[in-house]
Amino acid sequence: MTVDKIVHLMAGSMVLLSVALSHFHNPAWVWLTVFVGANLAQSGLTNFCPLSFMLKKAGVPEGDCCTK
Repeated sequence: MTVDKIVHLMAGSMVLLSVALSHFHNPAWVWLTVFVGANLAQSGLTNFCPLSFMLKKAGVPEGDCCTK
């Protein structure tokens, strides 16, 4: 797994988890989706993603998310 694939997997998982928790537990969990979306927008504008920074420091290989 590469950094890009892990970032996409985590972002998608957090959005799905937030929607499920909002529906079944408490509507306030929608704020997790807002946080993930804001982080993705910030990452797209500034080219800085905290998760990818931590993964790179942990030694996860970099690579394009859309290639094999």
